[in-house]
Parts: sequence; structure tokens; C-alpha cells
Amino acid sequence: MYVRGIRGATTVEANEENQILDATLELLTEIVAQNEFRPEDIASLFITVTHDLTATFPAKVIRQMSGWELVPLMCSVEIPVEGSLPMCIRLMLQVNTDKRQDEVRHVYLKRAMSLRPDIVKLTNA
Repeated sequence: MYVRGIRGATTVEANEENQILDATLELLTEIVAQNEFRPEDIASLFITVTHDLTATFPAKVIRQMSGWELVPLMCSVEIPVEGSLPMCIRLMLQVNTDKRQDEVRHVYLKRAMSLRPDIVKLTNA
């Protein structure tokens, strides 16, 4: 068994609590579906948001999910690089799995697909 990093990102249109929570839930749900793991397989989950998302903590919606209460979560602000994608939520899950590195499916949704077009192309192939 290995600890593998699984990445994902998405965007919202406005700094509104419901949009942030809904987008976070959609992204995490898709990551879980594509990688087929359970909350107890997760070592930790690191969440970042761009500096323009201040309406809520994305972890709030994850804490409300059944079975996710014990998963260690950490939120942070993404490095504010000039010209970077705004209104972006990123997830990095460290998952205990038997999958090979090339079997891990990273998920990029909405405008965040522009962050890793190479991965989006592989995922949608």
C-alpha cells in the first residue's frame, strides 16, 4: 500500500458561501468517484483557496459529510501569484491505496481545467 497524492481544482463565479461549499462538494465527490476510495483511506486533505474567496471555509461542507468527521482537514490561502486563476478552490488528498501512480485520477473542473490541460486531456480520453 502507498500514500498517493490526488489533486483537484475548481472555480466559482462569486465569493458566496453557497457557491464555495457547492463547488467543494462537487469536486470532492468527483475525485472520490474517479478514484474509488473511502474516507478511512485518507491520511489527510489539504484545501487552498485564492485570496478572493473569504465567504466561508471549504472544509465546512466536508465536515458535514457522513464518514468524513475524522479525516484531518487543513485550509489555507493559495500563493497570490500575479495573473493566476481567480476564485479557485484546490484540493490535495493524501490517500492510502494500492493504485499505481499512473492509475490515480486528478480532477479539474470549470475554469480550473486551464491549470492542467495535460491532465484534463488524459482524464477525458
